[in-house]
Amino acid sequence: MASQPFGFLNIDKPVGMTSHDVVGHARRVFRMKKIGHAGTLDPLASGVLVLCVGGATRLSDYVMHSTKRYRAHVRLGAVTDTYDAEGEVTPVADPGGITTEAIERALDAFRGEIDQLPPMYSAIKQGGRKLYELARAGQTVERQPRRVTIHALDLCEWTPPDLTLDVTCSAGTYIRSLAHDLGQSLGVGGYLTALVRTASGSFRLEDSISLSALSEAGEPEQFLIPPRQALADWPSLELTDEAVDRVRHGRAISGVAADGTIAFAYGPNGGLVAVLRAEGGMWKPQKVFL
Repeated sequence: MASQPFGFLNIDKPVGMTSHDVVGHARRVFRMKKIGHAGTLDPLASGVLVLCVGGATRLSDYVMHSTKRYRAHVRLGAVTDTYDAEGEVTPVADPGGITTEAIERALDAFRGEIDQLPPMYSAIKQGGRKLYELARAGQTVERQPRRVTIHALDLCEWTPPDLTLDVTCSAGTYIRSLAHDLGQSLGVGGYLTALVRTASGSFRLEDSISLSALSEAGEPEQFLIPPRQALADWPSLELTDEAVDRVRHGRAISGVAADGTIAFAYGPNGGLVAVLRAEGGMWKPQKVFL
């Protein structure tokens, strides 16, 4: 029996497709259902979308919570109900007189750890229902702000009414909210007109592949990125054959690390054996891969 494909794909998602559409495309190419994505991109957005193939779907959480980088295009002078160009536009004020210096001063408030209010048009659940479902039903509910980190925020261009930002941020940051909030702080309103994810953890846009390249490849497996490469930013352990046997039978192995530390264990052949968690001077298997 042939082994099932196992690894990650770095896809350059085109504008207009949902993340689920991209997953469906990959499932048809690989002729398998066990494919998911790590970190949703809105249809308006393009760029790096990481797909988890086969057993790598069990690793999606570790990829999903990595640092992200975006190139964001924002239009000042109006707001929309979705915080992006797909919503209904309501003019606020002419932004023509706003200077680069004023924008730079406003951006200062968004650098570092901030409390961000998610947009109503988002997939966050409240009272058992997704916010966008409530929004489409004409309801606006009070949302709880979420703590996010903006590691870097740079103004690349300002040609009224449009500006371009380079944003490096923690997972869970809404760039739409950032665009809206920046417009509010400048007193003229603002909304996102385009978004490109240029990096997600170790996955970079310059290394991504198009869906057409994936479809046309005789062996799409050639594009799979092994866990060791994809999870290079995480702690790792090299296991002996004896340790591999213990871990695969669910037994802990000795090791020194702070309790709660997560590490990825690889066998002598370089293949992923398990996700381990440090506890009481031992490494305990959390997820085991055959």
